[in-house]
Amino acid sequence: MQLQEIAKDVYACLQPDRGLGWSNSGFINTGGGLVVDTFWDLRSTRELIENYSRVWREPARRVLNTHHNGDHCYGNQLFPQAEIIGHRLCAVALAHENPQRLQLLRSMTNSDDPAMAELARALSVWDFEGIELTPPTTLIEDRLELDLDGTAVNLIHVGPAHTADDVIVSLPEQRVVFAGDVLFRLCTPIGWDGTFDGWINALDQIVALDPEVVVPGHGPLCGEGGPREMKAYLEYVRAESRRHYDAGLPALEAAKKIDLGPYANWTEPERILFSVERAYREFRGEPFDAPIDAVAIFRGMSELRSHRRLH
Repeated sequence: MQLQEIAKDVYACLQPDRGLGWSNSGFINTGGGLVVDTFWDLRSTRELIENYSRVWREPARRVLNTHHNGDHCYGNQLFPQAEIIGHRLCAVALAHENPQRLQLLRSMTNSDDPAMAELARALSVWDFEGIELTPPTTLIEDRLELDLDGTAVNLIHVGPAHTADDVIVSLPEQRVVFAGDVLFRLCTPIGWDGTFDGWINALDQIVALDPEVVVPGHGPLCGEGGPREMKAYLEYVRAESRRHYDAGLPALEAAKKIDLGPYANWTEPERILFSVERAYREFRGEPFDAPIDAVAIFRGMSELRSHRRLH
């Protein structure tokens, strides 16, 4: 975990991208302090707090969750005195999260199902014991503007993109954007309950803010080139998916055939299956928030990973 000052009194807490759950956080050390996202378990969030304690003088007064996925909010309980801020849909979705199910899944490393064993190994570095879900209570609809002792901080709802409740954090004077999972940098994105058009539009909104530094939800810091490159990836995957959908191929077979080109070196390229599945749902006219079988997609990713190793 690395603490990096990216502007005066503005910090990023970066974790190396080692796969599922290795997310980033941010801290604005003015106006009582604002933490942008907590981490997936209590151990890593305590380490985050320890890093931030090097620059803050007292516990942060506010925590912002960019969306409801656990690797951005499961550590909220360790900020008991803080105002927890998030989109209205973030609070609704977080109330239905199930850390205990993840704790069960992480114990299945010896499963006879190879895909489940792989998923369990990815989860095994995290410990979901003792997590008490702590949803936001200050709710954003479209936008919330904060003045932290003269530092302007704009919280902007850009979903449905990665999820329906995505919020980005813009510091216009510092030209810094905390993008949450609207941006995966040099790692293959996963999409849950958003849309291609919404995600591409959200990336365009980040570029329009003219940031000097963008903190992605996963991966290293970048400038506006990061969101531009990810937009190109999404447009390419959607176009290729359309071609294979029209040819009658199932999503998994389409994912096997798509040439990843410059994106092949992004971490976990098999995650492309999430994007292909999303594209197919859109082509079929299904609602963007229709339930998905994530476990089935992870099984498909395991098959895709094996296929790519062979070829």
